[in-house]
Amino acid sequence: MAKISINMKSGEVVEPELIIGIDLGTTNSLVAYVRNGETHIVKDPSGKTSLVPSIVHFNLNGEVIVGETAKQNLITSPERTIYSVKRLLGKSYVDITSVESNLAYDIIDQEDQLVKVKIDDNFHSPVGLSAEILKYLKKRIENHLGREVSKAVITVPAYFNDSQRQATRDAGKLAGLDVLRIINEPTAASLAYGVGLDKEKVETVAVYDLGGGTFDVSILRIEDGVFDVLSTNGDTFLGGDDFDKAIMRHWMSENNISQEHLKEDKSLNQMLRIKAEDAKKILSNNDVYSSEDSQFSLTKEKFIELVQPLIKRTLECTDFAVKDAEIKIEEIDKIILVGGSTRMPIIKSTLEEYFKKEVYNELNPDEVVAMGAAIQADILAGNTKGYLLIDVTPLSLGIETVGGLMDPIIPRNSKIPISAGRSYTTSVDGQTNLKVAVYQGERDLVEHNRKLGEFILKEIPPMAAGMPKIEVHFMLDADGILKVKASEKRSGHSTEVKIKSQYGISEEEMGRMLLDSIQNAEYDMKIKSLLEAKNEARSIVLSSKKFIKQNSAIFNQDEIQTLESHIEDLENSLNGDDKDVVNSAMNQLNEFANPLAQRAMDYNISKALKGKGILE
Repeated sequence: MAKISINMKSGEVVEPELIIGIDLGTTNSLVAYVRNGETHIVKDPSGKTSLVPSIVHFNLNGEVIVGETAKQNLITSPERTIYSVKRLLGKSYVDITSVESNLAYDIIDQEDQLVKVKIDDNFHSPVGLSAEILKYLKKRIENHLGREVSKAVITVPAYFNDSQRQATRDAGKLAGLDVLRIINEPTAASLAYGVGLDKEKVETVAVYDLGGGTFDVSILRIEDGVFDVLSTNGDTFLGGDDFDKAIMRHWMSENNISQEHLKEDKSLNQMLRIKAEDAKKILSNNDVYSSEDSQFSLTKEKFIELVQPLIKRTLECTDFAVKDAEIKIEEIDKIILVGGSTRMPIIKSTLEEYFKKEVYNELNPDEVVAMGAAIQADILAGNTKGYLLIDVTPLSLGIETVGGLMDPIIPRNSKIPISAGRSYTTSVDGQTNLKVAVYQGERDLVEHNRKLGEFILKEIPPMAAGMPKIEVHFMLDADGILKVKASEKRSGHSTEVKIKSQYGISEEEMGRMLLDSIQNAEYDMKIKSLLEAKNEARSIVLSSKKFIKQNSAIFNQDEIQTLESHIEDLENSLNGDDKDVVNSAMNQLNEFANPLAQRAMDYNISKALKGKGILE
């Protein structure tokens, strides 16, 4: 019988705390919850599907459309329709150059800067785009339940790095959610299968997760309700999308369609991609696929031949995971399939041959991760007993960066003890001292957070801005004592400080800080985006002026004047408060300067090699 809580003052029934579980996927996203011990996946109003395509479309009126309606614009308006945004989270342009040609929308080419997506004159971050998907999921479950929700557990691939996990947290906050946990998708899948419920049983589980855009394999040992990840491996650029691309390349070869043609004709690119996806699905249960116009066809035999290299890559990752776990394949008790791409029969048969065991695929592979996220959320809400809840940090810990921004090094709700570090550099030529100011809180500007202390890293060798390599490391022990160490790697100089009683904050004050961070997330994001754009712009202005000074003899007067005009436009944009204007000015400067930079590099290399022979 379910327990009912009653407020003794008002006599009203108090609903148990509800924390939702979200699977923020590359291709599709889902939201789920647990009520009275039963897991529910929230479906669309028609009750047909639980999947929300992870697609965001910007129509000509500036409206943001998410999900199935957005997906319908992939062919008719591909340049305004963003898909696979999860692949862009926490990435720089350099990280995605290999896949950029397959994207129909514009990615701004600025090396070593986080990716931005350009729609008209507006520049969108992957965090903001992911937040739109999360807002949609939040609204879907609120409509379903008839009540507001504000707390969530969000899953990520086990292969996600710190930057990608932080970007996911930021997206949740921007969507109005307090993200209590970021958990690995394989761990969530194990929970969904009930692994670990029998406390007398010790199990070793392999979770093979092949989604739309990412692949993960994890080896977990579960004992007494505690999930211990022995190893993880995978590829953040391998998924069902790549199986589609293998089919596309085959058809392009058959129909003499070049990559350049596909890049120019974005509608053809999307049409071909969608037909390839259809072929992959149909060939799971049929021997032949043929498009409606009969122009594109494929046999199951040919499909298996095309995708064998991709399947081999997943098995190589699995080999590494088993090796890193320091176990033998026969020691693995269960193999769990996760991700819609595992519906392909060739995956199941290949894995059963590899593991020499039956593979678990009873649950819907699209929904299993969201189910696990909801179960983890229910554990956090205190409704599921018997699982170990490790102490976590109540608020994020980080340092102040240029422009008064807070850069979290240890995010809120990280398990402790924990050690984490991040690399920084100087912003001014010849800088020899660096102030490290430590803050606690959830807002993007340090002025809204709580200062814990500061110290000076001295005797940094005088170098050009951006050259010093400064590592800031946070070490938080189980007693809540924080040690912060900063060191300059080239010189070896370091400074360390111990900050005690960093939890010296009342529950009421902590609650207020958390609420403020959610309520002001949109404002904070706008200010953060503006400050980051201005910081980036100032750096480009300085480097561009230095570039002109060093290479003035190479270019004609018109080129120098045009370059100086772009620099002046960028400097003028710094006086305003519109980050899109700043980004646009930066983009125009970069587009003009890039060919000049290439010429300067060729000239200087030629000059350096002049008169020198090459030894064979």
